[in-house]
Amino acid sequence: MKQVVTIEELRAARGVLKGRLGLVPTMGFLHQGHLSLVDLAKRDCDAVAVSIFVNPAQFGPNEDLEAYPRDLPADLQKLEEAGVDLVWLPTPEVIYPPGFNTWVDVEGVSAPLEGAMRPGHFRGVATVVAKLFNAVGPDAAYFGQKDAQQVAVIQQMVRDLNLPVEVVVGPTLREPDGLAMSSRNAYLNTDQRMAAAVLYRALSAAQTAYRAGERDAEALRGLMRATIEAEPLARLQYVSCAHPGTLAELERVEEGALLSLAVFVGTTRLIDNIVLE
Repeated sequence: MKQVVTIEELRAARGVLKGRLGLVPTMGFLHQGHLSLVDLAKRDCDAVAVSIFVNPAQFGPNEDLEAYPRDLPADLQKLEEAGVDLVWLPTPEVIYPPGFNTWVDVEGVSAPLEGAMRPGHFRGVATVVAKLFNAVGPDAAYFGQKDAQQVAVIQQMVRDLNLPVEVVVGPTLREPDGLAMSSRNAYLNTDQRMAAAVLYRALSAAQTAYRAGERDAEALRGLMRATIEAEPLARLQYVSCAHPGTLAELERVEEGALLSLAVFVGTTRLIDNIVLE
């Protein structure tokens, strides 16, 4: 497994890899959800590259950039065992050199939900992903469904800028109680970890109602809201029942929807979603 830091090292290593290349962009502190994307890439591609970069541009001024969990030695061991060919470990100076002043701003789909709660977040995401694509030159890139709005933003960017990258979305991996796997789960203490399962219970309650025939979007949002509010350690930030492509809120669910929510458990902010087919 080749490890590189600079753009020059990356491009030299990239030039050695033959055939279809899959890229799994990450911020490190890898869990089974990340590794499932590596497995997808290995299945589809001749070689697999992983980037590890905690992107400062997608963190707001009061967010957890400095506290974001990191364990590079463990990450590299997991990637070695997974059979990854190339790992790019850029520093902030490599991604954002002195004088950097060019940003990718995907309008529309980035505005609601996470975009409304975290101003500037998706500008940081789109910019770094565009830079990763440009530097690595993958044929396909792999992202998790848990970050559904991020996926929608990246898909829009790829379409609009004619980027020659296939965006592949892997399913959300969950703990036995339904909690979506996330690096931020490490912040939770024992009681909070038990309470965090309420996110999936809320989504499941709305999904069950939908399968039973409920099509009123506000009723589905109300079920999610009530489930979260019944958990004393949880504080709801938003619930959504939106069009899966545009993320515009729906009045009625006629052709599927994206159910999503953001919840604070203690001081830890968690997000999750499911797609209604």
